[in-house]
Amino acid sequence: MNRPHFAEIAQDLTEGIAAGRYPVGSYLPTELELRDRYQTSRHTIRAALHELQQLGFVSRRKNAGTRVESAQPRNDFRPSLASVEDVVQFGTEHLRVVQSAEEIAADATLAKVLHCEEGTRWLRISSLRVESDRKRPPIGWTDVFIDPAYREIADAARNEPDRLISSLIEARYGRCVSEIQQNVHAVNVSKEMAARLQMPAGTAALEIVRRYIDSTGIAFEVSISIHPADRFSVSMRLKRSEV
Repeated sequence: MNRPHFAEIAQDLTEGIAAGRYPVGSYLPTELELRDRYQTSRHTIRAALHELQQLGFVSRRKNAGTRVESAQPRNDFRPSLASVEDVVQFGTEHLRVVQSAEEIAADATLAKVLHCEEGTRWLRISSLRVESDRKRPPIGWTDVFIDPAYREIADAARNEPDRLISSLIEARYGRCVSEIQQNVHAVNVSKEMAARLQMPAGTAALEIVRRYIDSTGIAFEVSISIHPADRFSVSMRLKRSEV
């Protein structure tokens, strides 16, 4: 018997909340109880609960449990992308639907964004990012630029839509992410991009450029993502450092 995917568990719990089996104000079973019920790992249960939390169904507090906060999901997604692990988690929760994969030469504008020389060859993998149930409009469009030597990653990106491309490169080539540099800008979407994201042209969006850097300080992947402002925001916590 195959273990259920975290998205299947999240959907089952969501249906339980909507049906009133877990009323607003009540608490879901513990992680261990859910692990035994679904006959899966605790890691998978945590991923499913994290999905419910991001959608606004529940809140989670250490040593207090998982409390049902709403029977309706939020319309947007507010991730905390403050670490490499957070970015990887985002990749597992939102499926990649590859639209194209082609080798291109960076023009002057793109070269400036990618921090490379004009004319540098890249493999560009363009994808929509969608919720696991695919019932709502896309939360974003991403162009990922990698070394053409990694061209077989394009097929893996299609076959494993819940894994980040950087994770696929790490698994196949052993090139690990040591650091991610992230820059966020406000932009107005073009007519072409608006059609892809099912939104009016000229409306506001977030452009997020991420540079995936290895332990030698070299960026082996750069991604440019466009997210509609009403579907996505970036949340971060800043803590005072210990002296």
